[in-house]
Amino acid sequence: MKNNVIASAIIALLIGGTGGYIVGSMNEDSPSVESSMTTSSNDTKTMDVDGVTVGGAKMVRTLDIVDNAANASNVTTVVDLVKQAGLVDTLKGSGPFTVFGPSNSAFEAVPDDVLAKVAGDNALLNTVLTYHVLPGTYTSADLRVLANAGTQLTTVQGGMLSFKIINGQVAVVDAIGQEIMIETPDIISSNGVTHVIKSVMLPVDPATL
Repeated sequence: MKNNVIASAIIALLIGGTGGYIVGSMNEDSPSVESSMTTSSNDTKTMDVDGVTVGGAKMVRTLDIVDNAANASNVTTVVDLVKQAGLVDTLKGSGPFTVFGPSNSAFEAVPDDVLAKVAGDNALLNTVLTYHVLPGTYTSADLRVLANAGTQLTTVQGGMLSFKIINGQVAVVDAIGQEIMIETPDIISSNGVTHVIKSVMLPVDPATL
């Protein structure tokens, strides 16, 4: 099962033309997805729920990740950057993928000089965006299990993400230690799941970009 997920992610990346990035392998000791499908009261959506509303639009599981995101008014910045980076075909691939999509307000909080540097360099932009993607499908319930187990996951970019429970909610911890809260969890698409997040994750200290 794990090998199939990794193979699917590699194929999708090759189709999308991002062969320069590393697909992280799953830790053999990671909790199984099947073991974590019981959702807490704070994680209100599961894989069986359709119709999460994001940015005024109903997200539906028959559309892929990109097409669902394109209908949401609060994630237009990341959609535009995905197009600029040439990642549309990748994220429309079979996957499955877990995408942490920063909201428009998350990008507005990034210092202007950092955002300009990333947006002005497609290779760097690709690195940052693929850091927001995991091979495989991880709902908020799965992330909660990973947080409790202290398990890290490898992103498509090759960097690591970890997870933490803060005030009963799941936060994503990036490479520079930012604890990023999830704004809208479990947006189920035909090729994976998206979680809208409140900050932009970074694989390296912005001072080194």
